[in-house]
Parts: sequence; structure tokens; C-alpha cells
Amino acid sequence: MNHTASNSLSEPTAERILLQLKTQGPQSTTALAKAIQITAEAMRQQVQKLVDAGLLQGQTERSSSAGRPRQLWTLTRAVHARFPDAHAQLALDLITSVRSLFGDTGVDRLIDARREESRQLYLESIGQARSIGDRVRKLAAVRDREGYMARAERDGQDWLLIEDHCPICAAAQACQGFCRAELELFQEVLGADTRVVREQHLLAGARRCVYRISPSRSITTPIRVDA
Repeated sequence: MNHTASNSLSEPTAERILLQLKTQGPQSTTALAKAIQITAEAMRQQVQKLVDAGLLQGQTERSSSAGRPRQLWTLTRAVHARFPDAHAQLALDLITSVRSLFGDTGVDRLIDARREESRQLYLESIGQARSIGDRVRKLAAVRDREGYMARAERDGQDWLLIEDHCPICAAAQACQGFCRAELELFQEVLGADTRVVREQHLLAGARRCVYRISPSRSITTPIRVDA
């Protein structure tokens, strides 16, 4: 994370709060205090500092009961600058220049070149992993190293590839072909015995990207799902 704020916001506790909300979504003061393992009063003080710095904002949790609605804390747009952005402005400038010089065809070629480079890296990282779980975990590991804050989680017979951050978000907003290429690439490198579906998409308003990897129903031979 980018430690450019005041000293009070570069403390480990404040950084842990931001990371907790980044990876787990909106939470109450009580839940944050429990996760970070500090007192509720100490958490209220930390939250207020982050609110004053423009990094946190409150939102009311919808409740179906007649009880008092809870206050949850979530990250503001400003906080995302504290996470890796893969040189966002440079990426935007390059896309603009390529489109100006070579049109959309040039941008497509740029996306294809990046996809091929990533394809080689991911295939090397996955190696000879046979089970779906092994493949997803290895893909998550390399994506995490690339700055996507990625992890793999089991969900019944399926696996989830969860990416809490997008270091190329600015470029993807300028050209959503990057997102389409990534989805197709995941399907390719994870193998024909899987089906990859994007269930949450940051550019569609979600707070993160989540991909569900399921055993392909078209495969008739046994599929190793477990690690």
C-alpha cells in the first residue's frame, strides 16, 4: 500500500482497517474491532481519523427487522489510490495514443499481446497441476503477485477466484476489452474440464471481481475437484 498520508494514517492499525474493509467489504465498528483485535473505543478513534482523512464513509445497513439499523463503514474512492494502480495514468495515455494512431484495431492488438504474455506466465505457473483446486490456487497466487489481491476459496463443488483489487482498473475502464480478454484467458489456462463465470465485476459496480470455476458438465470422465 502507498504510505503517503499523515503519520496517524500510516500506523499499522489504520492500514489493517483499510485492508480489512478492502477484502471483506463494509463492516461495523464492533466487527472491525473484533477482526483487528482492539477495543471498540480504540476502533472508534481510528475510524474517526480515517473518516476525517476522507478514506472512510458510513452507510446504513438495510434491516428487515424493526430494530435500529446498523452503521457500517466502507472505503471511499480516494482510498483506492493507496493500493497498486499499475501506473494508471501512463496506461490511459498509452491506450489513447494507440487508439489515435492505429484505431480500435491497434488497441485490440495491444490487448492480444498482453493476453499472450499473461497466458505464457499463467501456464508456467499452473504447470502440471491436475486438480481444479490446484490450478485455481496457482492462478490466484500469480494474480496476487501481479497486484490483484487475489485468493482462491472452495464453494461446494466449485472454486472461487476472488480479486479484491484491480491494478489496471483505469485501463479497463477506458477499454473493457481487457476484462473480456482476462475472462477468456482464465477459461483457457484452467482447462477444458472447467467452466469459468464472472459473478461479480468491479466495473459493473461491485466492490471486487469474483470468478466461479465449476467442473464442466460436458466432461464425461471423472474430474478431480479436490486439491
